[in-house]
Amino acid sequence: MEENRFERYAIFYTPPAGTFADLTAAWLGWDSALGQAAAQPHLPGLDLAKLTMRPRKYGFHATLKAPFHLAEAADFQTLLDAVDAIAQNHTPVTVGRLEFSTDHGFLALRPVANPVALRNLASALVRKLDHLRAPLTPEEITRRRKSRLSPRQDQQMLDWGYPYIFEDFHFHMTLTGPLRQVSKAAVLSQAQKMITPALPPLLEIDAVTLMGQDKKGMFHQIRRARLAAR
Repeated sequence: MEENRFERYAIFYTPPAGTFADLTAAWLGWDSALGQAAAQPHLPGLDLAKLTMRPRKYGFHATLKAPFHLAEAADFQTLLDAVDAIAQNHTPVTVGRLEFSTDHGFLALRPVANPVALRNLASALVRKLDHLRAPLTPEEITRRRKSRLSPRQDQQMLDWGYPYIFEDFHFHMTLTGPLRQVSKAAVLSQAQKMITPALPPLLEIDAVTLMGQDKKGMFHQIRRARLAAR
């Protein structure tokens, strides 16, 4: 059963099946849709396995509601039903054009624009699923505070389990860990060559994905819940 297989859950955006999903899974080395490792290409001058070690376990995604443990009173079916209900009441969101960015010290795909509808969708998932989330442990709080949170982010972490929500939410799809000892230009060039041909001209979020983290730390797609309101 799913509730016995997974230790934590999250709500991500994941691309639908197709070339974009396949290439980004190969880049990271993990296919969360299939729940298995993906063969990474050999890229001259880059240790791709090392570069992608940190984000690999999540698969290619954008976080909408960060990973959480289920509350003691909650169960998997209740979570699944709640995600479906939220999706049924939201329209698809046009995110627009994506661009490669290393502005935050790692490579990611980020939207050129930041539509209000996108932040509203993420905020709704945070708020409407929070009653199913177990409180953070003292250890989790201490770990989060190592990131030099602002007072607002710290309070959001305490209240909602994650600091980067609401006004601090920034949609991004991570492609590497920190780029401290490698040429950003070289990594960017290789990523553009491999992934750009499959980039959607305008990204539309037509579904949100319920994810489960297994006992080895790897995330699996459980269900892509279509945004069905019109």
